[in-house]
Amino acid sequence: MPTTTREHHPHPAAQADAEMRATLATRARDLNPLLAKNALQTEKDRRVVEENIEAMTRAGLFRTMVPKRYGGFQGSVRTHLEVTAAVAEACGSSAWVLALTNVCAWFTGLFPQQAQDEVFGADPDARVAGVFSPSTQVRRVDGGIVASGKWFWSSGCLHADWAMLGVLELDAKGVPLHQHLALMPMSELSIEDTWFTAGMKGTGSNCVIANEVFVPEHRLLPLMKAVQGDYPTPFADEAEYRAAFIPVAALILVGAQLGMSRAALAHVIEKAPQRAIAYTSFKKQSDSVAFQMQVAKAALKIDTAHLHAFRAADDIDAAAQRGEYLDYKTRARVRADTGYVAQYASDAINLLMTAHGAGSFADASPMQRIWRDSNTAARHAIVLQPVGEEVYGKALLGAENTVTPLV
Repeated sequence: MPTTTREHHPHPAAQADAEMRATLATRARDLNPLLAKNALQTEKDRRVVEENIEAMTRAGLFRTMVPKRYGGFQGSVRTHLEVTAAVAEACGSSAWVLALTNVCAWFTGLFPQQAQDEVFGADPDARVAGVFSPSTQVRRVDGGIVASGKWFWSSGCLHADWAMLGVLELDAKGVPLHQHLALMPMSELSIEDTWFTAGMKGTGSNCVIANEVFVPEHRLLPLMKAVQGDYPTPFADEAEYRAAFIPVAALILVGAQLGMSRAALAHVIEKAPQRAIAYTSFKKQSDSVAFQMQVAKAALKIDTAHLHAFRAADDIDAAAQRGEYLDYKTRARVRADTGYVAQYASDAINLLMTAHGAGSFADASPMQRIWRDSNTAARHAIVLQPVGEEVYGKALLGAENTVTPLV
């Protein structure tokens, strides 16, 4: 009997997202010459230069995860990764700020409508910076809370209009009652210049300070309810804002790693025919079998990073489109996937540094900046590979998770 092949027709929403993703990624790559030109100045200034911010704003990149209701693109997690990676091919710090700002736009899309209106209704290009770690300098008042405290490592705060900050209410005995993410206008906060680092220098991830800031109830997102998928947004038909909270929060941290690893590989391949291997007979690196094997191994590691990242993103997005909250075992795996992406990308970059040679560490080489940025970003607490592996191992074995509720 003759056989027929069933054609695969993607879901209309997925098809539309893929088309929009391609458009935004192209816009991002079109900015790469500008972003690369400003990469050194971004490091020197310890903040993304304003020309980069303005260019990414004009290209609509900061609207990647803003709801369509406000003129945003309402992109998927996969779109977030690919747009971030495209920017990171030119500048890791610019990509990091873009990534963290976009995920905070997604978090904002989980809040009650009044809060969303105050942020994006007033300005569709409003940018939000965030820190999960909570302050306990909180007291309950009529209509909301009053919060004070310091929140360190707030990436993007120098370019933000709003901050989304962790707060923890305690009872009279110091026992935790409620933990929230609180939206506060940057106009009511101050910034302390504390970001002095070896890598990701240009992210300006400084300390945000609040002194007796009132936060109304509608600008509080109950964190542990959110971790279980209980979001106060009334727009239940917006599938993108049904995605699993911690998997989204974790995975978006490795989009920059994908782009930086691709940039390192491309640079080493481009320069190989022009560089000799010192103290050997090789006039061109590309003639050396050892070099060829190192490049191949790095490329395979980068491929592995992409496969883990895109599988995780597609699992998150598909479940959201189905209206299902990602099951616990898969959520645990995504945390492990996230660590693997960072590890494989960093390992590939480290290998390429060796293959390229000691010139990789010259100030004039983009390789040393990629190396520093990648290895710094890979140490983010949510990304740490051993934690993700333990969480996933416990989930596979049915053992109690005593490590973290953030799964």
